[in-house]
Amino acid sequence: MVKSSLFWMLILTVAILTACSNSDSKTDESSSSTNNSSSSSEGNNETNATVEEKVTIEFWHAMSGTGQESIEKIVKGFNESQDKYEVIAEFQGSYEESLTKLRGVGGTKDAPAITQVFEVGTKYMIDSGYIEPMQKFIDKDNYDLSQLEGNILNYYKVDGELYSMPFNSSTPVMIYNKDAFRAAGLDPEKAPETFAEVIDVAAKLKTADMYGFSMLTYGWFFEQLVATQGGLYVNEDNGRSGDATEALFNGPEGLNVFRFLDTMNKAGTFGNFGTLWDDIRSAFATEKVAMYMDSSAGVAGAIKNAPFEVGVAYIPHADEVKRNGVVIGGASLWMSKGIAEEKQEAAWEFMKYLATPEVQAKWHLDTGYFAINPKAYDEQNVKDKWAEFPQFKVTVDQLQDTVPGLATQGALISVFPESRQQIVTALEELYQGKDPQEVLDKAAEGTNRAMEIANKTKK
Repeated sequence: MVKSSLFWMLILTVAILTACSNSDSKTDESSSSTNNSSSSSEGNNETNATVEEKVTIEFWHAMSGTGQESIEKIVKGFNESQDKYEVIAEFQGSYEESLTKLRGVGGTKDAPAITQVFEVGTKYMIDSGYIEPMQKFIDKDNYDLSQLEGNILNYYKVDGELYSMPFNSSTPVMIYNKDAFRAAGLDPEKAPETFAEVIDVAAKLKTADMYGFSMLTYGWFFEQLVATQGGLYVNEDNGRSGDATEALFNGPEGLNVFRFLDTMNKAGTFGNFGTLWDDIRSAFATEKVAMYMDSSAGVAGAIKNAPFEVGVAYIPHADEVKRNGVVIGGASLWMSKGIAEEKQEAAWEFMKYLATPEVQAKWHLDTGYFAINPKAYDEQNVKDKWAEFPQFKVTVDQLQDTVPGLATQGALISVFPESRQQIVTALEELYQGKDPQEVLDKAAEGTNRAMEIANKTKK
């Protein structure tokens, strides 16, 4: 009886030891899978180790709607394309809201690996101490930048170095109602090119229910109309050879723009639809205005929403100058400083993936933004879309026809949002009947004060 009891105690002890041994060997497995058979536990352990070894990074962005949907598809494609890295895309609200959040963690290990920042935040980001310049990774990897669109790269380059990776890039275009052109006896395939031509055509298009021309009350469009004349926004080579201290936009080029708008406003051919994109786009779709300026990213929506044939053209320029072209708008992606090196490597790999022709073709078609890699335009899906909607090609042609220079490279000032608000106020006062030079000078003075304060704070 005693021997029998000892025998069963020995059996029970062996069983317990065996169970403990199996439990330890499957600790990793149980954390990620509960439905695999014991016969494949060794293979599963290898798989789960791979999952645990993935480097996970955060990508903060400000894209909503179709832009957010496209980003999520791109991130999913990257995560499935390899087994070393995992990107988590996180919507952070508007550009301003996202930047405010970044200020709280910038330069620390808690910062996201990648942050999307609008183009006018470029100077701020360079000076912030939050970021690692992209040039560091480009040089280390011997990455060929010539494969990317030169006129997009130019904006984000300072002293020959690229600080961020372009992402959602756009430029302004002029969109017009071809049916209205026909009704007014105008050639629908020949949009006006100069300020004088726009003024003349706007008068011919004006009806009791429709204005001839409109422009959103937004500083970006003013900047573009100055730049296409070859004018600089601020001194110090548009802020690219040093910290700008003086606004130049109230010079001849800026005055040309304000007089151009003032002439049509006083003639009753200019429609003022305020500061909201939706309002001016709705006005065009409902035939309250025949020509207006929009972002290239708005072309698809204009075509979709209009019950008439839509034309797209280059933005106009002053009659006495040659067209210089456009400045890149939109946003770029910035690499965080202070995070683990392996996270920076993961972010760089993702950025390279984003720049491939296939991904850029999808992004271009999903959103209307430019492809930063021009080879994307050779993809068959892009060719098919352009054949159906040739308006898209006009936006790319305008960008590629842009003459490189300080004007079209764009200005760099850390207080750009404040300066744009000064221009908005100046435009509103212009439409109320105030003198063009007077309101421009006032905006320049406000910008100068903001730059002075920013420069003192920096020092």
